[in-house]
Amino acid sequence: MTNNNSHFGQKKVAMLIEQAVEDIEFILPCNALKQAGFTVVVLGSRTNEKYKGKRGKLSIQADATTTEAIASEFDAVVIPGGMAPDKMRRNPNTVRFVQEAMQQGKWVAAVCHGPQVLIEGDLLQGKRATGFSAIRKDMINAGANYLDEALVVDGNLITSREPGDLAIFTTAILSRLGYGGKDAALPDEKDASAEWWKLADAWGGSTKGDIVRGLNTALSGERYSQEALEKYLEKESNVEAKALFQDLITNKQRHIEILETYLHRLGEKPSLAANIANQYAKVKTALTGSDDIYQIRSALGDVQTGIGDIGNLCAMYTDPVATAIFKEIYQDLLQYEQRLVELYRSCLATTVQPPKPTTGAAVSM
Repeated sequence: MTNNNSHFGQKKVAMLIEQAVEDIEFILPCNALKQAGFTVVVLGSRTNEKYKGKRGKLSIQADATTTEAIASEFDAVVIPGGMAPDKMRRNPNTVRFVQEAMQQGKWVAAVCHGPQVLIEGDLLQGKRATGFSAIRKDMINAGANYLDEALVVDGNLITSREPGDLAIFTTAILSRLGYGGKDAALPDEKDASAEWWKLADAWGGSTKGDIVRGLNTALSGERYSQEALEKYLEKESNVEAKALFQDLITNKQRHIEILETYLHRLGEKPSLAANIANQYAKVKTALTGSDDIYQIRSALGDVQTGIGDIGNLCAMYTDPVATAIFKEIYQDLLQYEQRLVELYRSCLATTVQPPKPTTGAAVSM
């Protein structure tokens, strides 16, 4: 997708950088813009410092600083996420640069935690925007109309949520800078059926192999959990707990089907590890007791482990389809965690009896 048209080369895009940036949220848009023939200028707080990504995949020196940069000389500003925006927002020069770009009608694109800079600059009031779920309330409190969507464009503001949105996010930037048409072979940014992962891969994002490994990791966890729950169900006598376990098992079966279907769409099969994951559950659960509360607590522990594992997968891949699957599993796990903990507390309350009042004569001290 390289384009050496001088028209694009004359357009300049500022990529903001700080320590602990989310590597791929810097790398992918930067690569895409350069491949399209745009001039990319990396702006940091200091030029004599190496900026490193939070995952260790990026190490880069800034071309200039936001202190010296002039917003009018750029056509767009891109703000990647990670922990970097929290540092960017502390630099008044960076905030001023973004404010001036917005006021001058330049394209301002922020992904993940990137909107933290917009919050600091009071630039979200009345704007439709999105960002990483963890800063949703912060954005709303700053006056934004928060939308949980892969891409939100309001005026000259472009926002997205996470690595899984990057191909769509970057396509939106490119198209608004004038890069597109038949020669560019870019999908329509609203095309949900497009193979966005292939575009992301071409720009330095997740490969097919990366995505398949992530799907198999999730599949291993779901198969393990399903087998463990079936064993807990066999030992459980509490009617309410049995019903909840069965509901969980059905939910796991649906997740497994979704994961296997997507693997098949990618022309892949479940890995050996995913196929034998249930065997580990059989070994583990064989050693557990048969106490009802113990089974509930074991199920709760498994669900909480799953929340941590699948939560990591949600932010690891630049494939919107895989990311959506992981997020669905994650949300389901959060709901079941609450149901399990409520049941656990209820069972504890019925088994722990209050002490009986003391009867008989008082003892004189």
